[in-house]
Amino acid sequence: MAGLAADIAHHAALDARMVKAARDIRLLALASWPAGIEVEFLEAYARGAARPPQVEYPKLDFADARAELAAIAAAADAQHPLGAYIAESARSWIEAAQLCEALGTRAVTAHSVRLFGQPDEPLPGNGPSTREAARHFISIADELDHELLSPAEQIAISATALQLQLQRDLDDYFDGRVIEVELDPDLIAKAAAGATRIRLRHGAAFSDYDRHQLLQHEAFVHSLTALNGRAQPVLASLGLASPRTTATQEGLATFAEQITGSIDIGRMKRLSLRIEAVAMALDGADFIEVFRYFLGAGQSPEDSFASAQRVFRGVPTGGGAAFTKDTVYLRGLVGVHTFFRWALRQQKLQLCRWLFAGKMTLGDVQRFEPLFESGVLAPARWLPRWIARASGLAGMLAFSLFVNRIRLDRIVAEEHVPDL
Repeated sequence: MAGLAADIAHHAALDARMVKAARDIRLLALASWPAGIEVEFLEAYARGAARPPQVEYPKLDFADARAELAAIAAAADAQHPLGAYIAESARSWIEAAQLCEALGTRAVTAHSVRLFGQPDEPLPGNGPSTREAARHFISIADELDHELLSPAEQIAISATALQLQLQRDLDDYFDGRVIEVELDPDLIAKAAAGATRIRLRHGAAFSDYDRHQLLQHEAFVHSLTALNGRAQPVLASLGLASPRTTATQEGLATFAEQITGSIDIGRMKRLSLRIEAVAMALDGADFIEVFRYFLGAGQSPEDSFASAQRVFRGVPTGGGAAFTKDTVYLRGLVGVHTFFRWALRQQKLQLCRWLFAGKMTLGDVQRFEPLFESGVLAPARWLPRWIARASGLAGMLAFSLFVNRIRLDRIVAEEHVPDL
């Protein structure tokens, strides 16, 4: 018992050191573009004089942080669940630090691929590649008749109106002000979430679907896992958005949209377009070519710029390089969906709830099972309603497991359904 307590204390101390060493490695913030580039580019594009934006990045040196993180990884016991988590996390932060030090160069691409993957990687289960899945969803979205959308789905909501709506929703959930919703004119994405703050891009237009997506995705996954992680008595790093947890975090957040009926085919198309755009940039397309790709897919000039900007964060805009984070969404969604179905089959749905106890990977939560059961790690204080209601979640997953055994091609052949 004394040895077990010593192991926990040792790794808790390493974790505290890791949190301190990683605090300035703010990858997304450091790779973001300064304000004003969008207006300048769109005005030049309208005149027919646009060129790929040239972005200056800060020269960074994280040598001390990298040395400390390497020492932490070396001191962790890889055979212990906490030690394996800390060692893998520390190495991930080292990779992120190296990416930040390389901002503005092609070297960013290799670091990004090691952190987030790339479009041609197979989906979990050795399925089709992420890019093939993206093209599938783009094709389906393009075939649908947009006139089938209800009038309510086509009404634009301003960022200010959405801010008020989301703030009311969150205050009702927490029965008080825990998360603040703010407008940010410099935000690249349409929204971003931290533990106690959700930012919306000022001037962006949203839909009613966006409202529900943001609530489920940003607030009830990204913010709740950060809040729950901060409350952990042993692993404070579970409150940090570590690069190695990105695929699970984005997969869980997108799965939350799916299971609550908050995701529409337009959203799937936007996620898929970004994956195709990353592949295009890696294949040599420059910023203007990627911008035009989004324009041709039906996005507004402002949204097309924001989407292209995501692809070229931190890298030269002349083509052949990309920031590959957007490839994790579909891969993460498939991974999380598969994990939830596996958990139901193994009668381990509790693992799915523990995923909300902090920001962790699917592998982490399985290793942490005995630590949750013994009380070393605390369960999530805050849970979205869809996972708190176990019977409804189990029913959906049970149905998913069953229908996946049905061969659609056989149904088409036996019932003579027209092949559209």
